[in-house]
Amino acid sequence: MKEIYLSKKETKFKTHKGYPMLGIKLEENGANFGLFTRNGLSVSIEIYENYYDDKPIFSYVLDKKNNKTGDIWHVFIEDIHQGMCYGWRVDGPYKPEEGYRFNKHKLLLDPYAKIFSGKLNFSDECIYGYNKTSPEKDLSFNALDSAKSGFKSTIWDTFNYNWEEDEHPRYPLNDLIIYEMHIRLFTMSTNSQVEHRGTYKGLIEKIDYLKELGINAVELMPIFAFDMEDNPNINPITGEKLKNVWGYNPISFFATTSNYRYGLKVGDEVIQFQDLVKNLHKNKIEVILDVVYNHTAEGNELGPTLNFRGLENSVYYLLKNDNKRYYENFSGTGNTINSGHYVVKQMILDSLRFWVSEMHVDGFRFDLASILGRDFKGNWVGDLSLLKDIADDPLLAGTHLIAEGWDAAGGYYVGDFPTGWAEWNGKFRDTVRKFVRGDEGTVADLATRIAGSPDLFEKRGRKPYHSVNFITSHDGFTMWDLVSYNNKHNEANGENNQDGTNANYSYNYGIEGETDDEKIIRLRKKQIKNFITILMVSQGLPMILMGDEFCRTQFGNNNAYCQDNYISWVDWSRKEKFKDVFEFTKNMIEFRKKHCAFRRDRFFTGKDINGNGIPDITWHGVKPFKPDFGYYSKSLAFMISGEDIITGCDEKDNDIYVALNAFVGELTFEIPKLPNRKRWYRVVDTSKDFPDDFLSEPIILENNHYQVSSRSSIILISK
Repeated sequence: MKEIYLSKKETKFKTHKGYPMLGIKLEENGANFGLFTRNGLSVSIEIYENYYDDKPIFSYVLDKKNNKTGDIWHVFIEDIHQGMCYGWRVDGPYKPEEGYRFNKHKLLLDPYAKIFSGKLNFSDECIYGYNKTSPEKDLSFNALDSAKSGFKSTIWDTFNYNWEEDEHPRYPLNDLIIYEMHIRLFTMSTNSQVEHRGTYKGLIEKIDYLKELGINAVELMPIFAFDMEDNPNINPITGEKLKNVWGYNPISFFATTSNYRYGLKVGDEVIQFQDLVKNLHKNKIEVILDVVYNHTAEGNELGPTLNFRGLENSVYYLLKNDNKRYYENFSGTGNTINSGHYVVKQMILDSLRFWVSEMHVDGFRFDLASILGRDFKGNWVGDLSLLKDIADDPLLAGTHLIAEGWDAAGGYYVGDFPTGWAEWNGKFRDTVRKFVRGDEGTVADLATRIAGSPDLFEKRGRKPYHSVNFITSHDGFTMWDLVSYNNKHNEANGENNQDGTNANYSYNYGIEGETDDEKIIRLRKKQIKNFITILMVSQGLPMILMGDEFCRTQFGNNNAYCQDNYISWVDWSRKEKFKDVFEFTKNMIEFRKKHCAFRRDRFFTGKDINGNGIPDITWHGVKPFKPDFGYYSKSLAFMISGEDIITGCDEKDNDIYVALNAFVGELTFEIPKLPNRKRWYRVVDTSKDFPDDFLSEPIILENNHYQVSSRSSIILISK
């Protein structure tokens, strides 16, 4: 045991050997600290009274003999308590060409810290390991002390929160209806009618709205700690500085962002997020986090030294084989996490376990998840990768795992993820957009997507609900913009409209952008109803983007990551303006919930499973049993048997008939006859105005023909 006396406030601390673990563990008489570094030669820890202090109240150099087990450096310090700030310094070689970027002048953040205090400023030269003005760039060395930056790890105990009797709703995957949303943007507008706009608390105030809509899971865009000011661009139209409001640039993987905290009290971001989860659970709504484990905010070789780069650069990141000065960039953001390394795998698993066990979340959507399925050479190894470890982890059992199955390096592995993973289905999105727009050559593929994409997911014991179906997401046009713009309009992003995808498969129906033309508005609303109809009757797991249910617009911006303003804020006045679309969406969500036929736990066979004379699914055209899958076809009909027994259904369902007409003219469909004197009843006709577009009391069909209007959809049920 060693006693340390500091002159500043005559503070006395006692240290002990401690035990090998990563992060910090608070105990009754102090705290144990642990850190991984393999090539670091010297490690020290500093304790600060306040995050803005540039001088510590305590500094201790760890002893290699007593404070090191393997590659874990550890120490126990007495009299440490919640709210104190701390940081690590690691000395070692600074040889960027060999992958080493140690710099003892950088106070490093703890990768396992639950809270960061202060404000990170990327223009502050002291946080960089090199001299930014040197012609040698990152080959130079910066001796400025980054403790002056005023951004530090803060000690916080997440176990103290009172969860009361919190329970996970635990919905089966095939029962989920996901609502993708951003905590700040959802309530930031002054017409959101919440007291705590743009915060965790503000979202709690909107829970009644989410219940009214009928969704049962929210997918929250990133809440890992990030710097919202991390964007050098200027809006060329207004002159305002742009932001990084989406949050896809994490500083670490355990800390909750304070960007959505109400008030200034350090630590309240954790408590307020826990409050949010608890309140959502009380209202039977699950919480899925959009997580970014593929890269960090440290960027490329010209980025700052915040944590991983200064701890063990060549372990935490994938470096170029021919010159380790440079980083692999599968993420498109400057660096790529080395998820194939055991230490990094363990950190990511520890992070996931933390969010499940201590923050009570129900699932995760993994941004650019295919990166986690690559080895250190960048090759896809799926079942042999971290992805398999995550799916098999016992603590994560029952947790929803959703992958974005592509990355910025050209990898596209939708359908190839290990058993246990659901995946965003980009093919569903693109095919449905093309069909509704009226593109030729889409009908055959549309049938495959509606059936749960068996071409992608009917392997290795996977199910239809492993396909996450969506028309829109945060990344791209909103649904209203999809029917209002032929081209993206990202001029305000400061990148000369070069950012954002050009593959939107959109159409404006006569006028680019907003219009007062009632005929065009009516057609656009009908197309949105067609989108919602196809989404809700398809096998798989549906996801809706926030605000699409009442025609939210981003004014043609399909990459609004940097817009913290009216462009991306949800405009709640549109809920009343487009009440008919909102009511239709709400009714379709409820309709899906009532009918197990849309939530099957196995793929269709096209066979009569129950001997009732009706196969589990049949495909039709304008004539029964004669679908037109030809190139020029723009219509499709199908019938699902309600008597095919489905796990989780208490009783047999109705037979359901759906007809989709993307043709510019009306088509008359002959409806298949039903056995046992059953009759067809009309529920949905998207050509009708509210409230006749969706009938809560279906009306009987008087004959076996139905005239489906141009660009319209119908749904019939049997009774």
